[in-house]
Amino acid sequence: MAATTVTDTGGMRIITEVIPATDPRAARVTASSRPPATAVGSFQVRSFRRAQPKVLGTIHIFTGIVHICFGIILTVSEHKAPSLSVASGILFWLGLLLLVSGSLLVESEKRDNISLVKACCVTNAGVILSTLVAVLIHTTDITRNIPGCEAKTPYQLKAEWCFDADSKTLSNGLGSIFVIFNLLEFCAAAAALAFGCHAVKRHGYTSMAL
Repeated sequence: MAATTVTDTGGMRIITEVIPATDPRAARVTASSRPPATAVGSFQVRSFRRAQPKVLGTIHIFTGIVHICFGIILTVSEHKAPSLSVASGILFWLGLLLLVSGSLLVESEKRDNISLVKACCVTNAGVILSTLVAVLIHTTDITRNIPGCEAKTPYQLKAEWCFDADSKTLSNGLGSIFVIFNLLEFCAAAAALAFGCHAVKRHGYTSMAL
């Protein structure tokens, strides 16, 4: 049974009613005092959008397509003596990972879904690790001799292309371009991961408070 108290203060009358927890009205009051879950999720996603996920996603998609295209070209041209970049397949699996990450980032711009933000965090963490590995592989490629031109014995005859300086210069130039792309991808993924983790943490704190 509800208890009611009346207090007169400064010409005003304050009526206070205490509703037991078993009263059906208590459930309605509690429900109306909480913000909708969709509103909370939408607020957290909007905080993630300060990182401009659509722009970051476009960068990942563009560089991913570039990686895959160059991977096909280099695989065909170096099928006899593939470089470390081609042999490792990094151009393909990093390109695919960038396409997935970019697609999720672009989609997070359109939908208010905290689960999508979490997926972006996971894929971008993978992109960060993959770009670091890619930089190491491309740097190793630049410092190495042309594949198939390593002198295994003192009097071993080398192929004709081993004496072509332009071939090595072109290879080093492509490797340097890939390193620059990897650094760009790393920065974009790091920004998305930082804002994504912040949004996820705020969502967790809000859920605990509710």
